[in-house]
Amino acid sequence: MKNKNTIEISNLNVWVDNQYILKNVNLDIPEHQITVLLGPSGCGKTTLLKSMNRLTDLYKELKVTGEICIDGDDILKSKRNIYEIRQKMGLLSQKPYPLPVSIYKNIAYGIKLKGIKDRKLLDYNVEKRLKEVGLWDEVKDRLHSSPDTLSIGQQQRLCLARGLAVKPRLILADEPTSALDPLSSKIIEDLFKKLKEHYSIVVVTHILRQAKRLADNVVFMHYGEIVEQGAPDQLFTNPQSPELKKYLVDGN
Repeated sequence: MKNKNTIEISNLNVWVDNQYILKNVNLDIPEHQITVLLGPSGCGKTTLLKSMNRLTDLYKELKVTGEICIDGDDILKSKRNIYEIRQKMGLLSQKPYPLPVSIYKNIAYGIKLKGIKDRKLLDYNVEKRLKEVGLWDEVKDRLHSSPDTLSIGQQQRLCLARGLAVKPRLILADEPTSALDPLSSKIIEDLFKKLKEHYSIVVVTHILRQAKRLADNVVFMHYGEIVEQGAPDQLFTNPQSPELKKYLVDGN
């Protein structure tokens, strides 16, 4: 039986002037799997990620055509509020960016966006999201402290919890461990493996080892195009394209 897809991308092109950043991208993101966008720096991975929650709108010079459908709704042409569209996706950046408020308010902010104002419900949901990312026991006695008191790995988990607070369908992670030490990186990777039971996850990385550890589905990109995609065992043991063969040999 075919996997149900969270996102279906058809004929996506992104360019500026006459320079294509993404070219004729066709991609399905299956539900409850970790899809890894793999490839060398500058190949379009981050732009593809930004296209999925329309962060490309922030760059007026970019031209975008094609379709990105979530639950049958093409978000590039949707009449829904852009913030409503983005609430379907929790975004985790390379470097954590906690809000300049307390640990508690970082999570409560997202919960309030869903219309929850009651203090007991807020308390319950803040605790639930912090437990979901394994951070509750580490911060429960300092919820009203600044996130600056946390390590960078803890801050990244806080940002993940904040993203989960809006109850997204999808987690988008752009090289989420690049600023972390090996222990913190492993914690984030292990979290993703648990969270895929409830969310679909897209991870951008250029690290081959990380792709092998995480991926249920690999999408290899080169110069803005998808060159190969499929199960990691298939791609890594029997690559078809010269670009992927070279990438595997170089060990990037």
